[in-house]
Order: sequence, then structure tokens, then C-alpha cells
Amino acid sequence: MSSSQQDIEQRVRLAGSNMFELLLFRLGEAPGSEQRELYGINVFKVREILAMPTITAVAGASGDILGVADIRGQIIPVIDLARITGCRPKNGPKILLVTEFARTTQGFAVEEVDDIVRLEWNQVLSAESHSGGSAVTSFARLDGNVDGSRLAQVLDVERIVRDVLPAKESDITEANTGRLRIKPGARVLAADDSGVARALIEQSLTAMGVPFVMTKTGQEAWDVLEAALRKAQKDGTEVSDQIALVLTDLEMPEMDGFTLTRRIKSDTDLMHIPVVIHSSLSGSANEQHVRKVGANAYVSKFEPTELADVMRGALVRAA
Repeated sequence: MSSSQQDIEQRVRLAGSNMFELLLFRLGEAPGSEQRELYGINVFKVREILAMPTITAVAGASGDILGVADIRGQIIPVIDLARITGCRPKNGPKILLVTEFARTTQGFAVEEVDDIVRLEWNQVLSAESHSGGSAVTSFARLDGNVDGSRLAQVLDVERIVRDVLPAKESDITEANTGRLRIKPGARVLAADDSGVARALIEQSLTAMGVPFVMTKTGQEAWDVLEAALRKAQKDGTEVSDQIALVLTDLEMPEMDGFTLTRRIKSDTDLMHIPVVIHSSLSGSANEQHVRKVGANAYVSKFEPTELADVMRGALVRAA
């Protein structure tokens, strides 16, 4: 079996157990203390880990960018995570995390890599109700769901990249998404734990002219589906009269998008609802993985026109 195929199989096994792997790293002493907190990023966003290469400072660049590095012929920006989080590394950043997600490649400078841990998604809690820090999307309980567990802060790297390296984007309007036609009275159910992603999805669905329900986790989305199923059974109707399509992220606290998809596709009352996975985890390996868990389509974040086309195609094929 090829290494890429082994990687796909490993992801399928993890997804089947609602699990993932988190790369833990440190950035220095936290603001206002001498503690060296743990931070995390999903392993599947990390292409490679390197000793810090030569960094070339770029004139006029943001203070959050150390410069650029030449990684085997590819010039990538290097983002100073310590500065963004307010940490103070004693000896400067020593490690470069080369990451690929949301159609971008970039490096994150960190003080040191600590470990790779395998966790269940129900060990991860959304940061939105616990912290005002926009750079953190969730907290991972490293010792399990027990009181006093060590916590790792899972960084919202999509927001960080978007803030530090803003892309030139056109307005999200009906002119570039087109209309999306669904049953009258039905809605699109969307799930994404990133605030910036939810805002873009909401703008896109509004431009497409469809009503929607927005949730922050796979568990919240599943709760909406169960409520819709109970209502359909009571009224003697189809769930698809209420939920026309599910649009889900992959990485989410409590329940990930793979587990949500598998539950939908294994339920005889829900399996006919098309599921589109909308993820920053890009690449052919992820597309194969998505097919294995039964999703109807996959689209990499974030291009509103492509998102609309993929959703439209999924609805047509499911009709």
C-alpha cells in the first residue's frame, strides 16, 4: 500500500472513531506570566516540520510576518505566532511548521514542538463561550474529560492567515454565486466552528437566496437534524422538506464533520439529504477520504462561486 493510501486509511479509521491528531507546540512565556502554554494545530494541516531556515525580511511587511523562506524552491511567508499570541520566546523561534490549508501554504514560527497526541473530538470545547481571544478556536482537554485536565489552545489558523495575509476578494453577491434552488420551506444546514468561516458562509448563502441554519459543531448540526426528523415523523412528511442540504466543516469540537456525515448516511431517514464537506483541509487525499465516508461532494475553502457550483451539483444529483 502506498504511503498516501495509508494516510487516507488512517484518516478514515480516525474519523470512524470521531478522533484526530493534534500537534502540540510552545511559543514562549504567556502574557503576564512565566507559564509556557501549549498550543495545537491539526496534524493534517502540517506538511512538514523543520529547523528554522534562513528568513529573508521583506520590506514593508506586517510586523506579524518574520519574512519569507525558500523551502525547496517554494517561497512561503513565515508568520510570527509568538507575536500574534503575545508570548515571549526566550531564545527566539527555533522551529518552522510548514502548513497547507485553505488553498494556501505558509510557515508558522514556533519556539519548540512538544508532542503529537490522539484525541477524541468530544475532548475539544469551543473557545467562543470561554474566551474572548479571536486567535483561539477551541480548547483541547489533553487528559480526557476530567476535572483539572491540561489544556491546549487550538489556534484558529484560518483567521490568523486571513488577518495577517489578507487576500484580495470580490464582494459575495448573487452575480458571482447565482441562485440556489431548494424546496420552498426548506433550509440549508451549515456547521463550522470558525467565526470567520461562518461569516463567509452566511454571506454566500444569503447571496444564493436560500434560508439557512448555522451551527458551530457537528453535534449542534446533528441535534438540528434529529429535531427535524422528529417533526417530520409527527407530520408524516420527509426530513428533506425541512433540510435540503448539509454543508459541514471537518474540524469541529464535540463532533467532527466526518462523524456527522457518517451518521447522516447511515440513517435511512436522513441518508438522502446531500452532504457537502467544505474544508480548509485541501488536497486529493482529503477528497478521497471524503468519498470513503459517504459525502456527496467536497469543496476546499473558500471560493464562493465554486462553493455554489458544488452545492448546486450535489442537489441535482440527489434529486
